[in-house]
Amino acid sequence: MNTSTVEVSSGKDTAYENFPVGSWLLPAKLRPHIATFYHFARAADDIADSPDLASEEKILRLDQFEEGLSNKSSGENPPPQAGLMAASLIATNVTPSHCLDLLAAFKQDATKTRYANWQELIDYCQLSAAPVGRYLIDLHGGFKVGDQAGYEPSDALCAALQILNHLQDCREDYQELDRVYLPADILAHNKAKIEDLTATKATPSLRNCLNEILAGVDELMRKAAALPTGLKSTRLAMESQAIINIANRLSRKLRQNDPIQGKVKLSKIEYITCCISGALGSLFR
Repeated sequence: MNTSTVEVSSGKDTAYENFPVGSWLLPAKLRPHIATFYHFARAADDIADSPDLASEEKILRLDQFEEGLSNKSSGENPPPQAGLMAASLIATNVTPSHCLDLLAAFKQDATKTRYANWQELIDYCQLSAAPVGRYLIDLHGGFKVGDQAGYEPSDALCAALQILNHLQDCREDYQELDRVYLPADILAHNKAKIEDLTATKATPSLRNCLNEILAGVDELMRKAAALPTGLKSTRLAMESQAIINIANRLSRKLRQNDPIQGKVKLSKIEYITCCISGALGSLFR
C-alpha cells in the first residue's frame, strides 16, 4: 500500500484538543518523543474518524500502522509516523503495547458506534485513553518506590478526559460519524433518545443523561487525585496536576453549559490558570 493512501485527515481542528501532551512543563529532552507519540496517535485517529472511508478501509490502513511499528509493513511505503514511533520506542526503551492498544481502539471506532452501558464505555477508554497516560509514565521513569496505586489513578484520569471529550463532541460525533458514546442504558432510564442529539439545545431528558455521566466522571476524578504524588518525575507530576485541574474545570463548565448548543471549552485564561496552579501545587510535593 502506498503511503499516500495510508494517511487521511478527519478534518478535526487541533485547536480543539483539550489535553495536549508535551507542554512546557515536561522535560525538554523528552518532548520530541512525546511529539512523535502524538503525531502517531493523531494520524491513526484521523483514519478512524474519517467520514470518507469505509470501515474495512479504515482497518486496512490501521493494520499498516501496526505493521509499521514492528518494521514488518507489507506495503511499499509504510506510514512514516509508525516508523518514527518504532524508532522512538527503541531509543527510550518504552514498550510498544501502549501504541498497539491505541490502534485497537481506533479499529473499534471503525466498526462500533454504540455503547450499551458505563462499563462498556470504560473498557473502550482503557484502550483509547489509558495508553496515553501509561506511555507518559513509562517515558518519565515510572512511579516512586513504594507507590501502591500503579497505573490506576492515571487510567481514571485518562478515562475522565476521554468521556469529557465525548460530551463536548456528542452532537458532532452523531451527526458526522453516527457514533454515540453516551451509554444506551443511561439514555434509556433518563428517557432520552439518540435523536435528541440533533436538537438545537439539550432536552431535559438528555440534560439528565449528561449530568449522570458527569457524576461518573466525578468518581473517576476522585481516583485520579492520587496520581501526582505517586509519580517519580516532578515535571510529570506538575503536568498531571495541571490536567486534573483542567478536567475538573471543564466538568463544571459542562454542567453549566449545553454542549448541544455549541462547543463547551475552557478559555485561554482558564487553561493557563489551571496549568500554573497545577505546576505550583506539585512543585513541592
